[in-house]
Amino acid sequence: DDTPDTPIPGKKIYNIIETKLGECGEKYENFYVKKDTPVELNIEKELKSRPDIHIKTDGSPQVLIYHTHTTEAYMDKNNGFYYEDWESRTTDNSKNVTQVGDQIAAQLTHAGIGVIHDTAVHDNPSYNGSYKRSADTIQKHLSQYPSIQVTLDIHRDSLGSNESGKIKPTFLFNNRKGAQIMIIAGSDPDGTLEFPDWEYNLRFALRLQSTVETLFPGMTRPMFFTDSRYNMNKTHGSLLIEVGSDANSINEAKYSGELLGKALVDVLKKLKD
Repeated sequence: DDTPDTPIPGKKIYNIIETKLGECGEKYENFYVKKDTPVELNIEKELKSRPDIHIKTDGSPQVLIYHTHTTEAYMDKNNGFYYEDWESRTTDNSKNVTQVGDQIAAQLTHAGIGVIHDTAVHDNPSYNGSYKRSADTIQKHLSQYPSIQVTLDIHRDSLGSNESGKIKPTFLFNNRKGAQIMIIAGSDPDGTLEFPDWEYNLRFALRLQSTVETLFPGMTRPMFFTDSRYNMNKTHGSLLIEVGSDANSINEAKYSGELLGKALVDVLKKLKD
């Protein structure tokens, strides 16, 4: 039930600002890329270059979904406000980002693409070291299933503040509201990140960005192309994707997970051997 609650008298509340994030950075056809790296980017050239992904539909795992910040949570409802004591992290998997992973995995499974969704908690009890722990999780699966070619680290963002209001990025598709997503691709311009093959991930990211925006207009925030690694050095198909913010409802986030899964199927089916 997404029917908004009436604020409880006497409890301090903060505002939620609902918006659609879009026109920022370099525009290419129907999407934008925001650059935070000195690397030159030729979007047209990279989109024409085939990602180094060769999907097999033989039942073997092709995709790993995991969460470096597993406890990132969403709102229960579309209230337009939140209480001072709202906790934006929870180990309750019915309220956190693992729900989004479930939706993506369901679409891949339905399409016959082998997927593993690992819901191991990497950010609790300690937030520090989350990426090291999730790297160990990735490595464990890659060792056990060398067929895995795509690893997706599914997060949710946090935008705005108590003072200015939390930002809730949304879009509409089929008259249903979803949480906007942001795809992140890393780079290593000077070699210090030990991430030599980042161009492959970029090609995959751009293809996914273009496909999502074509199938579900307004769903994407500008793709973020940055000098960072975020465990994307593990495969040539590794991405970090932010789904909504802590001001989005769990239902909005799940809907976006479903649509993202459909777009992913569309991209991967074109990358079959």
